[in-house]
Amino acid sequence: MENLNVPHHVAIILDGNGRWAKKKHLPRNMGHVQGSKTVEKIVEDAHNLGIKYLTVYAFSTENWKRPQSEVDALMKLLRDYLKTCIKRAGKNNMKVRVIGDLTGLSQDLRDKIIELEKATKENTGINFTIALNYGSRDEMVRAMKHMAQDLENGKITKEDIKEETFSEYLDTKGLPDPDLMIRTSGEERLSNFMLWQLAYTEFYFTDVLWPDFNKKELKKAIEYYNGRDRRFGGI
Repeated sequence: MENLNVPHHVAIILDGNGRWAKKKHLPRNMGHVQGSKTVEKIVEDAHNLGIKYLTVYAFSTENWKRPQSEVDALMKLLRDYLKTCIKRAGKNNMKVRVIGDLTGLSQDLRDKIIELEKATKENTGINFTIALNYGSRDEMVRAMKHMAQDLENGKITKEDIKEETFSEYLDTKGLPDPDLMIRTSGEERLSNFMLWQLAYTEFYFTDVLWPDFNKKELKKAIEYYNGRDRRFGGI
């Protein structure tokens, strides 16, 4: 983007699929279908704008509390998405990674995720991360359990534990922290998303519902990011 500093890593909370469907007098599931199509477009747009890392919050640990019919429809949509994602990733040279508690997903979904990550791991284009059955508090508790086990086994000592060490136990190990976090649909909360990683991230909230989010809206968010006076250490 001309004269604009493009953020290295953008994270997005995809919100508003149900409200989009309701506004159009459609079943909620149609909102999720359209939202999935928007994800495909935005990944491509982000790559074309020069964004290197894109992370989306697709399904949280709390989403299981939704009506069973909606959860079932979301899982079916996810299966279909993962199926076609390998083909798209190959075409777009996209590297895909899935974070979250994958043990909470069905075996066939876990197999598809493993296949997708394996098939795209050598790709050198945009790094696309999908947060599935993800909750930041859950992620940190799992990280601490893993760290406690390593302490017990003598793999690390108490003196080894620093911020950088803890980051290595998180699902996002190896990913840079987001520079910009976008949330659609007018909500202004983090909803248990990347609480550790977003410590110094700029937040951008928009009333646009996720299925209506497009390249023009993404550019608006980047322009907002460019207008921020990013100072650290209270200087």
